[in-house]
Amino acid sequence: MGKTFKKLSILLSIMMLVLLAACGTGESSTSSGENSKGENGTISAKIGVISYMTGPGAAYGEAITNGLKLALEEINEKGDVKIELAIEDSVGKQEQALSVGQKLMSQDDIVAIIGPTLSTEMNVVGPEADLNGIPIMGTSTTAAGIPQIGDYVFRNSIPESLAIPAALEKAVDKYGAKKVAILYGNDDLFTQSGFDTMKAEAENMGLEILTIETFQKGQSDYNAQLTKIKNLQPDLILASALYNEGAVIMDQARKMGIDVPFVGGNGFNSPQVIEIAGEASNGLIVATPWFADKPDEKVQAFVEKYEEAYGHKPDQFAAQAYDALYIIAEALKNAGEADRDALRDALAEIKDLEGILGKISFDKDGDVIMDPTVLIIQDGEFQLFE
Repeated sequence: MGKTFKKLSILLSIMMLVLLAACGTGESSTSSGENSKGENGTISAKIGVISYMTGPGAAYGEAITNGLKLALEEINEKGDVKIELAIEDSVGKQEQALSVGQKLMSQDDIVAIIGPTLSTEMNVVGPEADLNGIPIMGTSTTAAGIPQIGDYVFRNSIPESLAIPAALEKAVDKYGAKKVAILYGNDDLFTQSGFDTMKAEAENMGLEILTIETFQKGQSDYNAQLTKIKNLQPDLILASALYNEGAVIMDQARKMGIDVPFVGGNGFNSPQVIEIAGEASNGLIVATPWFADKPDEKVQAFVEKYEEAYGHKPDQFAAQAYDALYIIAEALKNAGEADRDALRDALAEIKDLEGILGKISFDKDGDVIMDPTVLIIQDGEFQLFE
């Protein structure tokens, strides 16, 4: 009996050692990415994506995922990095974005997240990602304070604080504007942030602000706000809106006889504005890092591939998403492993990476460093504003 007990004890001890060793190996594989390299040195990584795929702003999410898929195909074909995307739909709502974000973060093999689409969504997902130590890259989140959420939060989209002043300064110079009216959505972090920048920049430039009017998501009638603006006769109208409301505002304004130029925030940087508003969109001035007609080899190659795949030219949101995946691929190569902490540090060190948007670097907060281009809609298309 004693010998039998002794043998059982030895057997149990061996089994415990094997189990402990297995647990230790699993933890190492998850946290350090030691098993993320293939035999040929390829780094394999799974990236989560939170995108606005269904709902009134779905055109943003569609463009973003289209850009990501093109970049994914090219990156995987090159072979240095092998990326898999796990795409989740936020439907443009904070609570859904947070829910799918937590789902992605709980998966140990996901080393980074791209998205969510709206600044309002990033405001709740970003802190969670930072708390979980997972790098998160906003490709369309332009409100103030996004990268300052935490050390793991980055964005490659030009913030409103850079885009709006560039557009407004050029519009004022071109038209000799002295009086402006401001119109903005007061129930969204992104449009509120755009308004804050518009108001501050208008005051900084010594412009007279005749009125500040507000609206809400999904609003369809802007007659009261536009009638007041028309009677005050501004030289420019500054509008911070997503493309849905923005396009309707411009359409109704033109039908009321308001023919002054609009200066828009990043929410207007979508072909959907032209599709919805038609000729009424002419005269909209925006600043963007992306211009599809730029005579650059990399830009035109991307435009050609995108048009072939999706039947129309890529917008800013597709381009920013495309570059974002390349940024992450470069950081993975520099990190040498698919590890969350190593990837975060490698992202912070990205400097002058040549993308289709231009040379890309990040500042100490994780905000993109890039010069915007000012465009105007004329003859039903975005053109350089000169």
